[in-house]
Amino acid sequence: MSDRALQGLDERQLEAVTTLRGPLVVLAGAGTGKTRVITHRIAHGVDTGAYSPGRVMAVTFTAKAAGEMRGRLRALGVEGVAARTFHAAALAQLNYFWPTVAGDTAPGIVDNKVRLLAHAADGMGLEPDTATLRDVASEIEWRKVTMRSIDQYAAVRPNGVGRLEVTQVAELQRAYEKLKDQRRQLDFEDVLLACAGMLEAEPHVAASVHEQYRHFTVDEFQDVSPLQHRLLELWRGDRRDICVVGDASQTIYSFAGADARFLLDFASTHEDARVVRLETNHRSDAAILAVANELMRGRPGALELTAAAVRPSVDGAGELTQPPTVTAYEDDVAEARGVAAQVAAGIGAGIDPRSIAILYRAHSQSAELVRALADHGIAATVLGGKRFFDVPEVRQAVMALRGASVAPLDSGFIDAVRDVLRSLGLTDEPPQAGGSLRDAWEARAAILRLAEESPDGTTLRGFTDELQARAKAQHEPAMRTVTLATLHAAKGLEWEHVHLLGVAEGLLPISYATTFEQVDEERRLAYVGITRAARELSLSWSRGMRERQPSRFLREIGTGTLRAGGAHASNGAANPGGASGSGSAGVRGSARPR
Repeated sequence: MSDRALQGLDERQLEAVTTLRGPLVVLAGAGTGKTRVITHRIAHGVDTGAYSPGRVMAVTFTAKAAGEMRGRLRALGVEGVAARTFHAAALAQLNYFWPTVAGDTAPGIVDNKVRLLAHAADGMGLEPDTATLRDVASEIEWRKVTMRSIDQYAAVRPNGVGRLEVTQVAELQRAYEKLKDQRRQLDFEDVLLACAGMLEAEPHVAASVHEQYRHFTVDEFQDVSPLQHRLLELWRGDRRDICVVGDASQTIYSFAGADARFLLDFASTHEDARVVRLETNHRSDAAILAVANELMRGRPGALELTAAAVRPSVDGAGELTQPPTVTAYEDDVAEARGVAAQVAAGIGAGIDPRSIAILYRAHSQSAELVRALADHGIAATVLGGKRFFDVPEVRQAVMALRGASVAPLDSGFIDAVRDVLRSLGLTDEPPQAGGSLRDAWEARAAILRLAEESPDGTTLRGFTDELQARAKAQHEPAMRTVTLATLHAAKGLEWEHVHLLGVAEGLLPISYATTFEQVDEERRLAYVGITRAARELSLSWSRGMRERQPSRFLREIGTGTLRAGGAHASNGAANPGGASGSGSAGVRGSARPR
C-alpha cells in the first residue's frame, strides 16, 4: 500500500509526499497535481505508520473539495481522516464542546443573513433595497474574517454602502448583531470566531483538540483569511507537523479577506520549514502555459509552469490543433455569436460538449451566450445555478428510482433505470436547446449515463444509494452540455477547450478595479481562466457601444504567445495592440511593457 501511494508521481511531487515531518509549504502551480500530492502524502504517512488517520486534520474551503479529498483517500485505502472545510471542522467542535462549556446546546445557524439584516433595518426605520443589504452582508463577512470590530470597520471603510452612510452601516451591523443574539443564533463567520474564542478561553478544550490532532494539512492556503489563520494556529498549538499547499497566482478572494501573505511568508515564519515548488503542469499544452507565464511574470510568488509532455493532438501531429488565439468583435452580440460559432464548429468536428467551457468575468455576460448557443442547437449549463441534485427533475427521478428499487425487476438494471426515466419524460431525442425542457432532459440523461457507467453487478437499490451519496458529497455528474461560468466559479475545474471572452478594459479588469491591488487581483482571475484550458484556448473581446479598449493583459502577454483569430472577427475591429483592421484582430504592436 505504501508503494501505491508513491506511484505515478513526478520528482517534485514525490519530494512533497515523502516529507512527513515538520513544517512544509508546497507552492503548487495550476495543474501541477496538488490534490494528488495532498492525498498521497496523507496516505503515505498512514501507510508508513507516521500518521494515525484519526489524528490527521485536512482542511480546505469547499464541501466539494473536502468530499473529493475523502474520496481519493478512500481509493488509497485510508479511512478516518478529518477532511473538512474550516467551517465544518469548527462547527463540529462547537457542537461537541458547547454543552460542557456553556451547559446547553450550541446556538442555531443563521440561514439567511440578508433576511435578518432586513429585519434589523426595519427596526431602525431604514428601507435599503435588497442589493444594498447583500452588500452590507458582504461587509459584515469581511469585517469578521479580518478580525475587526464595528468601530475599526468604520475607520477603514469610510465610504458607506449604496445610499447608506458609514454611520448607518455601522448601526445596522450593531442592530443585526443584537437581533442575532436575541434569537440565539450564529452566522457563518461567528462559527469560526466562537470556536477560536472557545479554544482561547477554555484550556481543557484546547488540550483535547491538541491531543486529538497531531498532523495538519491545509489546501488553497493562499485563500486563508486572518480569522482562519488564527483558528488554524489555535488548532495546531505547538504541533510542528503542518503542510500548507497553495498558489499565490490564484489568490482571487482578497476582496473577501483572503491574504496570500500567509502562504508567501510561511517559510520565514516557521522554523526549518521545507519548501517544495510544483511547476510541472500535467494539464495544459506548452503554448497555453506560455500565455499564463507571460501574464504573471514578475508578480509575487509567481511560478514558471512547464508542460509535463507534449500532448497528442486530435489530428495526431503532436501539437495544438489551434494555438492560443485572440479575436476582436464590434459588439457583445457579435462576440457571443462568434464564440458560439466556434463552439458549434468544434462539436461538429467531434468534440464532446462536456469538454468545452466559455468563461467570463460577470454573470451578466452569460445571457447573450445562452441565446447564441441555442441558435446553434447547443445546450449549455451555467455554473452557479441550482446544484444538480437540487434540480426538481433530479429529485423526482431519484425518488422514483428509489421507489422502483423495492419491487422485483422485470428487466436488467440499466433497462429499469431507462424505463423509470422515460416515464418521467426522457425521450430518445432531446428537445430544442435553450429552454427548461432541454435542461430537464439533460438532467435525466445524466442520470442514465451514470447508470450505464456503473460497475457490473450494480443493483437498482445500490444505484440509488450511490446517487444519495453523491448528493451528500456534492459529487455531481458532468452534463453533456457546454459549460458557462464566471472566472470565480471556474477555479479548481478544467476543460479541454476554453473560450475566455470579454478580455477588454472595463470587463477584465472590471471597471471598479481602480487600485493597483484590485487590478492585480483581476490579473490573477485572468490567469485562473487561462490555466483551466488543457488543449485549446481562445480569447476574445469586443469594442461595444462604449468604445472599449482591449485589456491591458492582452498587451502584456504580447505577440510572442498569442496569434490573431480573425476568422470570426467583425470588419474594422480594433486589435489589442492598437492597430486597426486588416483582419489581424489581434496582437500587432502589443509587446509587453518592461
